[in-house]
Amino acid sequence: MSATVRLTMAQALVRYLAALRIDAGNGATAPLFGGVFAIFGHGNVAGLGEALYLQRDHAEHPLPTYRAHNEQGMAHAAIAYAKAHMRRRMMAVTASIGPGATNLLTATALAHVNRLPVLLLPGDVFVSRAPDPVLQQLECGADGSVSVNDAFKPLSRYFDRIVHPAQLLTALPRAISVLTDMADCGPVTLALPQDVQTMAYDYPLDFFAPRLVTFRAAPPAETELKDAVALLRSARKPLIVAGGGVLYSMAGAALRSFAEKYGVPVAETQAGKSALAWDHPLQMGAIGVTGSPAANALAAEADLVLALGTRLQDFTTGSHALFASAKLINLNVNAFDALKRRGLGLQADVRLGLEAMASLLLDDWHSDLAWHRRALGEAQQWRATVERITARREAELPYDGDVIGAVQRSGDESTVRDIVVGAAGTLPAELHKLWRTSTPGGYHMEYGYSCMGYEIAGGLGVKMARPYAEVIVMVGDGSYLMMNSEIATSIMLGLKLIVLVLDNRGYGCINRLQQACGMSPFNNMFDDCLQGQQGAPAIDFARHAAALGAGAENVKTIAQLEQALVRARASASTYVICIATDPARTTSEGGCWWEVAVPEVSELGPVRAARERYIDNKKGQGV
Repeated sequence: MSATVRLTMAQALVRYLAALRIDAGNGATAPLFGGVFAIFGHGNVAGLGEALYLQRDHAEHPLPTYRAHNEQGMAHAAIAYAKAHMRRRMMAVTASIGPGATNLLTATALAHVNRLPVLLLPGDVFVSRAPDPVLQQLECGADGSVSVNDAFKPLSRYFDRIVHPAQLLTALPRAISVLTDMADCGPVTLALPQDVQTMAYDYPLDFFAPRLVTFRAAPPAETELKDAVALLRSARKPLIVAGGGVLYSMAGAALRSFAEKYGVPVAETQAGKSALAWDHPLQMGAIGVTGSPAANALAAEADLVLALGTRLQDFTTGSHALFASAKLINLNVNAFDALKRRGLGLQADVRLGLEAMASLLLDDWHSDLAWHRRALGEAQQWRATVERITARREAELPYDGDVIGAVQRSGDESTVRDIVVGAAGTLPAELHKLWRTSTPGGYHMEYGYSCMGYEIAGGLGVKMARPYAEVIVMVGDGSYLMMNSEIATSIMLGLKLIVLVLDNRGYGCINRLQQACGMSPFNNMFDDCLQGQQGAPAIDFARHAAALGAGAENVKTIAQLEQALVRARASASTYVICIATDPARTTSEGGCWWEVAVPEVSELGPVRAARERYIDNKKGQGV
């Protein structure tokens, strides 16, 4: 009979997580879980809270607990931590029942969309139902088993409710399997009823033995591989679209080798940016709605697109109009994504897939020389254009491109380790086009869910994963106002961020989209919103950040911004800089059509005209 140890369910859960290890290279290992973010309440403080307290300074397997200021924010930080670790390390997040749990829902959806692992441990109501209804409990008259945690089911890759301590013996291995599955990873939710958290059980002692978690890279099937190579051989004007899967499969070297050997230009999605160095001769830059003119021009004429580890969302494909006439090979470890857009699916790890294709192609295939030469010329011209756009200039009201240029100039050769973090609004488009990095992961953009409020919390998670990098968060005033409390968390943890707030006094991105759809400015910019007698607030973001404990200042010009960035880089703690920016101006170069439905009938003439343009653009969709 195997030895057992008597633990509460919560103690067993924490001990199991703390013992999991990954290969860190050079014979060393590292914890799979970097820690647990926790905001305690009556659904988790007595059970899980006690277990985390006992494990925090464990001699062999410590598991740190981090306190945050917002449940959604701490989940964003945990997700960013996993993304910065290329999904090889992760965090858990726990919140109390009721609003604590439901505050995690937005972040759970974000993790699901972006295929990023995070373990969610929301407290739940009593299984015994003895004290029902407890504070914050949602009651369903039609189903007594329902709690707010059931809302996590469609948002989670795996969901379980632990109603008996013994269920951990099956639930935890399943959860870890999903979290570390390179094809199907995403958020896992284990709902933890508060009475069950405190129940004791005799667990097998070997259940808590340290275990090395492996990440399995799936090779391509022979039939699919041969079909893909045959299709590739028929191409004369191929284009690679590199997605996040290139980074997650550590395929940067394989991508560079493949592109160079066969003369294939490379364009990058938001998730794939930084897979190839910005100054590589075959780097065409960003693709799609936020894309460069070089990448989009080649995409429009390519006869084949080799899509590597990308979800092919509408911003990448120009709502299926950008490369509608090209044949498509989808190399993706996820079967669901490999079948997108009726392309030829090659389900495999990106690195193994590229290496396998190269082994069959050998040296007897290459893109047309004219296509290759054109790609080299277009890429060189775009790099020169980026230099021009981001060069030092003064304007009465700078725009995002001016700010990005100042940030990149503010460093020196050591700033190759800079990581820029963003998420929503105008900045994703500008950064996708203009940010230059040669470091995989040096561009950290959450654009699968484009979640306002991710930026600062996400920056915190990146800094936790990459403590020696300078993490630069670029955020609009709208996103800052939605969620900024993790500035205080960064101060408390001693994790320095540089936060640039670009204040265009409203939702400038959507304001421009609204006008492009034929409407007048309405309810987006402060000036166009319903207001009381006192009018719109004059917000001093620097004073607000200072109140949270950060170093902070307001600047008006690019020259002042450059000086402030010197102080920010020299600072030992989080530093916030705010600059007013032009809400109307964007980088005009590049971009392509994006489908946003326009009313079929309207009293407004500009809306009717926009509808006509909309119908005309839809003719180019290859659906």
